[in-house]
Amino acid sequence: MFKGKTYIITGIADKHSLAMYVAKEIIKNKGKVICTGLGVSSFHKNLSERAQAFLNQSYQHFEDSVEAELGKDVETHILDVTLPESINDFCQKLKDKNQPVDGLLHAIAMDKTIRNKKVKPLLEVNFDEFCETMQVSAFSLVSLIANLKAFDLLNPGSSICSLSYIVAQKVTFHPYRNISIAKAALERITIELADELGRQNGTRVNCVRFSPYLGSKAGTATLNSSDVEFAGQKSPLGNAHPQDLAYEVAHLLVPDMRITGEIRHVDGGYNIMG
Repeated sequence: MFKGKTYIITGIADKHSLAMYVAKEIIKNKGKVICTGLGVSSFHKNLSERAQAFLNQSYQHFEDSVEAELGKDVETHILDVTLPESINDFCQKLKDKNQPVDGLLHAIAMDKTIRNKKVKPLLEVNFDEFCETMQVSAFSLVSLIANLKAFDLLNPGSSICSLSYIVAQKVTFHPYRNISIAKAALERITIELADELGRQNGTRVNCVRFSPYLGSKAGTATLNSSDVEFAGQKSPLGNAHPQDLAYEVAHLLVPDMRITGEIRHVDGGYNIMG
């Protein structure tokens, strides 16, 4: 299905990350993946010891997980989407290797207004917190694609998929605030890019909303088991599994499809429940 195709996979933090399931599915179907993770780069300046230790630990977990789950031959890179220089450097490295890509999975999100499973009310979110969440969780899709195109790395007919959540549309059982706005922006960006890129070189852009998931670091930072249980009880089929997501994303990445601008649901039917 993906023989001869190469996809960038962002958002792997450990072996339980949703992006890891997608990467495995691509490899299972004869595709190649290039994985990116957060780590210390030459573009990080004046980092505190705590920040440097966090980034080093994050990258070590990322690399160890990729090697253990995907194999030693899988290419990995540091990528910090808050630093334009980091995005540029990543693309330059691909260009130097003459490695164009056939698409990417955008699975990056960040919201510092969520601490210890407590969500700051929107009226208490400051401008910097709002913009930082928007940059990482939404605009990074634009900046990544723009740089890939600038370096002539995005093959015609490529496919791009991002991960979202029902909070982009509805106030739900878990009261996301700041990041829900960023997810809504991500979905709108998906639709606009589907139009622009489809007309430019036939590239498709889609988004998938997934069930609440405690297996990932993002999930454990924001959700409680009661949140997941509630969604599972409300959903006609119960919560979706990570492999369900992997199947759907792989389907959207299949070459020569005519599906674009879609906001898909892989949530056991939770989205239909009002």
